[in-house]
Amino acid sequence: MTEKIPRTALLLGLAGLVPFLWGAFTLLNDSAWQFGTARLGPRFVGPYVQIFYGTVILSFMSGVLWGFAARAEGRFAAMGYALGVIPALWAFFFTGGGPISAQVYLIAGFVGLLGIDWLFWANGLAPAWWMRLRTGLTAIVIACLLVGIA
Repeated sequence: MTEKIPRTALLLGLAGLVPFLWGAFTLLNDSAWQFGTARLGPRFVGPYVQIFYGTVILSFMSGVLWGFAARAEGRFAAMGYALGVIPALWAFFFTGGGPISAQVYLIAGFVGLLGIDWLFWANGLAPAWWMRLRTGLTAIVIACLLVGIA
């Protein structure tokens, strides 16, 4: 039987979607774009907020993966640490080429991250509920990033 996702983890995970959702909304709604630009600044609308925040989240997730790697032993621990730096390095190297390419690379980064999440989960290093949380959050993130590409 799968464990229930802890309420706090679920709520904070959902809260972490706000910048992606807001970015997609401002791309679809001119009034929201204007409001966001006037009140928050141009960095906090459309693909710009998604790219900036997506880079932050991939970097954050590298830290989470290191936490999982710390629970491993031997060769798998070394591999876990190495895998743990990939999301942050991916974001650093691949999100600077313009909004469309940055969003495509972020999508690839989040898909790759989900694969690394699965590896840690399958080896018992992540909580039993981890993949249910990560799969849902990742699907929403990718959908929001696709709005900027379309």
